Amino acid sequence: MATTTALLVVYFLLAVVVTVESAVSVDEHAHSVRRNTREIGGAPEVEKNPQFWNNMAKTSIQDALRIQKNHKTKVAKNVVLFLGDGMGVVTVTAARILKGQKAGNPGEETVLNMETLPHVALSKTYNIDAQTPEVTATAYLCGVKARWATLGLDGRARNEDCSSSKGREVPSVLAWAEYAGKSTGIVSTARVTHAFTAAAYAHTANRRWEVDSILPPEAIENGCKDISAQLVDDNPGIKVILVGGRRHFHAGTDPEYPTDPGSNGVRSDGRNLAQDWLFGKTSARYVWNGTDFRTINPQTMDYLLGSRIDHGHHEGKAVKAINEAVAFDDAVEVAKDLLNLDETLIVVTADHAHTVSLGGWDTARGSPIFGKLDPDYVVESVGDKLVPDGKPYTALQYGTGPGYNISALREDITNVNTANPDYVHQSAVPMIRESHVAEDVAIFADGPMAHLFHGVHEQNYIAHVMKYAACLGEYAEDCDREERVASGTARGSFSTAVVLLSIILQLAWV
Repeated sequence: MATTTALLVVYFLLAVVVTVESAVSVDEHAHSVRRNTREIGGAPEVEKNPQFWNNMAKTSIQDALRIQKNHKTKVAKNVVLFLGDGMGVVTVTAARILKGQKAGNPGEETVLNMETLPHVALSKTYNIDAQTPEVTATAYLCGVKARWATLGLDGRARNEDCSSSKGREVPSVLAWAEYAGKSTGIVSTARVTHAFTAAAYAHTANRRWEVDSILPPEAIENGCKDISAQLVDDNPGIKVILVGGRRHFHAGTDPEYPTDPGSNGVRSDGRNLAQDWLFGKTSARYVWNGTDFRTINPQTMDYLLGSRIDHGHHEGKAVKAINEAVAFDDAVEVAKDLLNLDETLIVVTADHAHTVSLGGWDTARGSPIFGKLDPDYVVESVGDKLVPDGKPYTALQYGTGPGYNISALREDITNVNTANPDYVHQSAVPMIRESHVAEDVAIFADGPMAHLFHGVHEQNYIAHVMKYAACLGEYAEDCDREERVASGTARGSFSTAVVLLSIILQLAWV
């Protein structure tokens, strides 16, 4: 079991490293304003033939009929959740185009790995007290919607009120898997205490209570524990934790950046949580650098403590966010290649979306996704130029965020390299940080019971499908197990199976 888990993790990390290294490349045409782009882009020759589209549609219909006739209904041996933090539909579209352009194609026709998963649905992301969500992890990991900024608690718990959280704890899919004797793991390019992963193991009245030194007096008086301590003290069974955020696990100098005070540990209780996590475990290691990680032998290792789209968007840096979404999609490909989808449920989704948009009149086919659009382009139906200030603009823009110049007219970006990873895209409303939005997000799935994703769902439905697919939690005795086992899954294999819940790749840049 340790072998299966560890190998899966290693491949995910390799996929991230390789892609991120190439993500900083800049399209050679993106820095200049494009003119006459309808002629520059143009339609691929094959697409001018109507038979191309007719044949494609016929093939898709046959694929759909085959999928409908062959629903996978075995008990899931593995469950893998890919969660792209902030990966809304616009981000998926932009990642599709970017991935195609990196391969030398126009981009729009590209199919992402996540888009090859045959079952697609939408997820409604609101909190029970907020139209635009802040934290939604309790919904997709624990199966119930909750209030703004709370984690692992039901809707009776109130934000920043420790006393209201007592008795309101709700277990996650990961916890149910552990109760059933399955192996579990968390992998993230962000800190493990971040909200989108923390609901897998923690119960807290505020997502910011990541370390004891920031707990308010009321939380201390009422015995609420910080998120980092909950991971170590209350979740000893998680097999693999490959994440970031070690400053929340110790006090004093950081081993990797000893001369940087900003990297020092911030615990006030003097504990070294990494060492506490190791206590009592056999075949366990804590590693914090690539050299040590490469010495891990997955054949003999049972426990491993080794970490971002959302943060890029919050900074208004679409280049970083979209490149990370491509890296995220590469990790999905690895999982598809590594795991048997007849016995593994893979779910790809997001917790919420962002105010990023993709559009403009002058967007010819194959337009560089990070390029600039011609302000002098004339739309015949309007009969005049559409950009009164005569300045170029990018197809990727934000509704809110730091890219708004509040003290002057809109910035002239004619000579600005808008494909630079640190370029801050323009926004309509000035905000220090770009905000979330209330729109639905996509769900892509394949494997046992993936067909249960079929329309527009409340976000908490995701956790219930994962539990039902693997016969966990309240579905342990009520998921037609006998019929599903008889359909092809051997009894013995399920009793010793690995259920791996991986919260993968928050995806923004450090």
